[in-house]
Amino acid sequence: MSTLRRIFSYTTRYRWRALLAFLLATAGTLLVLVMPAMTQRFIDDIIPHRRWEAIWPTALLAVGAIALRQLIFTARMLSNNAFEQAVVHDLRRELYDKIQRLPMKWFDNQPTGDIMTRIGSDVPAMEKVIVDSIDQALSGLLQFGIVLAYLLSQHVGLTLVTLAPMPMVALATWLYTRRNETRYRAASEASSALNSMLHDNIAGIRQIKAYTVEPQELRRFDRSSAEVRRAQLTVAKANAMTWPGVSLIAEAGIVAMMSAAAYWILQGEMKVGTLMAFLVSWGFLFDPLSRINPLTQTFLGGVVAGKRVFAILDLGDEPNLIDGIRPSALRGQVAFQNVGFSYAEKAPTVRGINVEALPGQTIAFVGPTGAGKSTLLNLLTRFYECDEGRILIDGTPLVELSKEWLRDHIGYVTQESFLFNASIRENLLLAKPEASDEELWAVLAAANADGFVRRLEAGLDTVAGERGTKLSGGERQRLSIARALLKNPPILLLDEATSAVDNETEKLIQQALDRLRSHRTSFVIAHRLSTVRDAHLICVMEGGRIVESGQHEALIKQGGLYARLASAGFREEGKPESHGEI
Repeated sequence: MSTLRRIFSYTTRYRWRALLAFLLATAGTLLVLVMPAMTQRFIDDIIPHRRWEAIWPTALLAVGAIALRQLIFTARMLSNNAFEQAVVHDLRRELYDKIQRLPMKWFDNQPTGDIMTRIGSDVPAMEKVIVDSIDQALSGLLQFGIVLAYLLSQHVGLTLVTLAPMPMVALATWLYTRRNETRYRAASEASSALNSMLHDNIAGIRQIKAYTVEPQELRRFDRSSAEVRRAQLTVAKANAMTWPGVSLIAEAGIVAMMSAAAYWILQGEMKVGTLMAFLVSWGFLFDPLSRINPLTQTFLGGVVAGKRVFAILDLGDEPNLIDGIRPSALRGQVAFQNVGFSYAEKAPTVRGINVEALPGQTIAFVGPTGAGKSTLLNLLTRFYECDEGRILIDGTPLVELSKEWLRDHIGYVTQESFLFNASIRENLLLAKPEASDEELWAVLAAANADGFVRRLEAGLDTVAGERGTKLSGGERQRLSIARALLKNPPILLLDEATSAVDNETEKLIQQALDRLRSHRTSFVIAHRLSTVRDAHLICVMEGGRIVESGQHEALIKQGGLYARLASAGFREEGKPESHGEI
């Protein structure tokens, strides 16, 4: 009930629409009495007394009432659709806004397909509870009450006989509702798991094809789909075992009603027209009962969906996302003081990190894969929070700063060079929404990307494709660098920013990055020696620790890990660089 109350709280934003839906349902329901009243008048009044003159007026009145009811039904559908979409939009927007404000650790443990299911399927399921309850449940109760009052006015005894099956119908419905929520939850979770697997496989279709594992993935999909089938069949079995019995009980009431009416007619205590009115009214009286099955399924599905959606809405926001200190300026002095962090409760990813960057300096992190280099950038952007130690910017602890302000002052070129399925212009404008086309072409030129963009048929309006798949890896990376250039931040983070370009392009981009890094504090992760050799400080990481630090020439002379890594990137003294990886 608490979940239902919370779902219905969204109607308070649209009180007038909810009231209109109820009033239209009430008006349409009142007109159901036309048919039984007309039937009774024809049989008990017009036909026995041969009232020819009353036939057409009565018929026209009935047709007019039916036409009016259909007009009300049309208005009701239009009103309900507008009400429904308004509520869905609000719920979906609130959920999406909440998801954007959750910490990164939540996304690490939440399948993308499951998130999509909650937005795309669970929200509409919640909405149906609201709309159907007003349109179907309340109007059904109203219809039942109006028809019941009419029948009582005609014959109390026959009405009681007609209502005899009701307690058993109510009991069966209550038992069904009580026992079936777990079945609906299992079906919803199975569907969510299937969507998650499908999302992963579509996103990774190149890997599936490259490793020719289509048969294995088909078997995996088949198992997940079979689980959905099993869960759905469990729900269907419960429906098949319950509702035919409910219908049997309800329709048995017709037999009891006709038997009792026949007795009273033979006794002279009732007219045939009254029986006919009861027969016509029976459909309207038990019509709300026919809605019990779909309404119960709607309510159960909506409650399960509501719990899944509210489970996200009730999560705590990422701390200091908006609140926090917002300095008027940022010089760019960054200090890592004994920083430690772990993604899980196992061995720490990084530990004991002590690094200081003065304004305008470039700090490079090198080391084997998994050494923790990218983790340090994630901590600096506060995608994750330090478990130990602290990070300072201009002497202010990072945890006291507004994350929104912090990220506005950091340019981050990530390793994956992510582009949205939008135009190149829209992807660039993420960094500066008000930028002109002249500014866009300037940063594209600086990133050595203007040439290939001009060759594209639609130029800046070319759609990059999902994750930028319509462009090559080097093109995506150059656009990501251009986006960082457009942002023009005081702190710059480059995570393998030139890893996907050829040597010649890399030299051109390196020149642009050198210009960009001037007067900015930069943190660079790279495997190419040419990218890091001129850094003010090179930190060599291994096993989550900084094992060496210094400038290029000094580290080479030490003959340690950096020198061994550099041997793959430099030939003998005086020979050209091989641009190998470290």
